[in-house]
Amino acid sequence: MSDVVIRVENLSKKYIIGHQKQERYTSFRDVLSNGAKSLWQGLTSDRKANSDDLSEEFWALKDVSFEIKQGDRVGIIGRNGAGKSTLLKILSRITEPTSGKISIKGRVASLLEVGTGFHPELTGRENIYLNGAILGMDRSEIKKKFDEIVAFAEVEKFLDTPVKRYSSGMYVRLAFAVAAHLEPEILIVDEVLAVGDAQFQKKCLGKMEDVGKEGRTLLFVSHQMAALQNLCQRSIWLDQGQALSDDTTQEVVSKYINCSTGLSRISLRDRKDRKGDGKIRFTSVQFQNEDWENVTCFYSGQHVKIVLSIINYTQKKLNNLNIALAIDNQIGERITNLSTEVIGSDLSDLDSNTIRVAIEINKLPLTSGRYGFTLFSTVNGVIADWIFNAGLFEVEEGDFYGTGKLPPPMQGNFLVDYKFKIAPADSSQVHLSV
Repeated sequence: MSDVVIRVENLSKKYIIGHQKQERYTSFRDVLSNGAKSLWQGLTSDRKANSDDLSEEFWALKDVSFEIKQGDRVGIIGRNGAGKSTLLKILSRITEPTSGKISIKGRVASLLEVGTGFHPELTGRENIYLNGAILGMDRSEIKKKFDEIVAFAEVEKFLDTPVKRYSSGMYVRLAFAVAAHLEPEILIVDEVLAVGDAQFQKKCLGKMEDVGKEGRTLLFVSHQMAALQNLCQRSIWLDQGQALSDDTTQEVVSKYINCSTGLSRISLRDRKDRKGDGKIRFTSVQFQNEDWENVTCFYSGQHVKIVLSIINYTQKKLNNLNIALAIDNQIGERITNLSTEVIGSDLSDLDSNTIRVAIEINKLPLTSGRYGFTLFSTVNGVIADWIFNAGLFEVEEGDFYGTGKLPPPMQGNFLVDYKFKIAPADSSQVHLSV
């Protein structure tokens, strides 16, 4: 008997995207005029496309094929818009494919988006039993796992509260606990875990590793290459709806990172793989030294500036503006995040159309190598612009410690400004004689 639990054959998914000619203002006369035109077209059976109302086909997935065996832990990687979420939704039976075939053996539990699978009006307790019933479990089976789920999610105090009142972190904790503990044969997890804190993410990764050891199957989507490498033996790389590579995770991640290098040559204005409502947009990044001169690379210990150019499309004062630049190392592992919100920098007074924001680092604490960065912004807590793998920068060896010496690069990415000195005597080791 075959141990293949997921078989995908020539899977494709097409969406029809509507485009409407945008007008800044629409008068009442325009509304009446457009209504009359629509009525006349209906009466005359004129089915010709209106020049102001166009549509186009978008293939989120195109001819994707692969097989996954029982107990496999498989990562799915790719840029925004690559088709990752669409693939998971089809495998979770949330949406239907346009063409192709999928066959799945076993119960599937999915954690795709905050809110998926829970009824907002029901309490946490009720949703646990509801999800178990959806998975085909009877009440006694769910009851055996109930205490374990609640303990893992850390929501004891809110168990009888409607989940619509949960914070996003509480929601994700409970949703993951339910999905992982009700023993599905196949567990599908999107990068929704990014909502949780670092401690909970670590706990989730440990649980997903246990799922694989128990002989169950895991599909995991993440932009965190280190997490994928630690968790998944195999990965599939999607790009523009097609599977570019299906190999060991190390091999696929290496290809993906090398390809991402090419993205740095694309102007930020032209990047299509971005998220956000577009109230503001990153348009360029410049690397500069202490004297505001452009440089092609940095060196360890240098005073550096990273200048972000931003367009404010609201043409208004931006309230609660947060701007962040996250840095990844050579294997795509997130090593730090520089954020106005974290350090309390207030940029809300900026109301011009074009904004230039400089991130200043007094003593660059990075070892030599190539680093990638991601740009992120929110306005009033809503994502305005988010570009993964926005670009790259190089760091060369510098005299960080003033000794002409640095630790080997393989010992880590960060340099710490520290001292060794003779410590005072340890009073706990002093014995008084009587």
